[in-house]
Amino acid sequence: MRVSGWLPSMPVGAMLLLGLVVAVASIGDSRGGSPEPTRVLVFGDSLSAAYRLPIEQGWVAQLERRLEARAPESFEIVNASVSGETTSGGLSRLPEILETAEFDWVLLELGANDGLRGLPLGRIETNLQALIDRAEASGAEVVLLGIMLPSNYGPAYAEPFREMYATLAKTNDLPALPFLLEGIADDRELMFDDGIHPNAAGQERVLGNVWEVVAPLWGLDDMETPEEARFGLYTCVAGSRSKGRLRGASAV
Repeated sequence: MRVSGWLPSMPVGAMLLLGLVVAVASIGDSRGGSPEPTRVLVFGDSLSAAYRLPIEQGWVAQLERRLEARAPESFEIVNASVSGETTSGGLSRLPEILETAEFDWVLLELGANDGLRGLPLGRIETNLQALIDRAEASGAEVVLLGIMLPSNYGPAYAEPFREMYATLAKTNDLPALPFLLEGIADDRELMFDDGIHPNAAGQERVLGNVWEVVAPLWGLDDMETPEEARFGLYTCVAGSRSKGRLRGASAV
């Protein structure tokens, strides 16, 4: 038996073996060519750890579901947020976490517990800068998620605390959210009775705030989300000034 075309004459068995090798090679090329997912690390405190809620109701889990709906299998989210975490505690944990995977993005949400304890602002800023430096040294890009303190802390402390996040974002040229709880902290229907943590409804709004920043970065800002359709746009643009404050003073 002979085969016409460019292939030289060869036994049928040899041709079948050649075909099998080519097919296996094609499958391997196809699998090897699949793009790696974008890996995102969320590194924060209880505001990102679904405090007093099932984990699936937290804004991070909601972000993961939205990304899967928008871009299936294109993102991997790791939530390493811990209730009560401080910037010092984060510094001790972050290096080990960064070794577990090659993260493309780090959403950094820390500093609230430092501020609620009245720690020196210079120390908080130094720690946040060190966290940014370590994340960037690993090859990740950082999104800074800012926080604001209750008004009873007084402007002498609360205002510089708020401005600290803007300064860090500008100095490091980072995309940033000035206040994670923009439009939420002053609405009692969206907060637990501690005045610190968003409830389930508030978590949806937190996601909306975060989405306004990350969606353009990840090329996903071309379609209206279900939450935007229901609530309208509640944006928090980097550099804006918020009137909202956390009402309580317990740890987050």
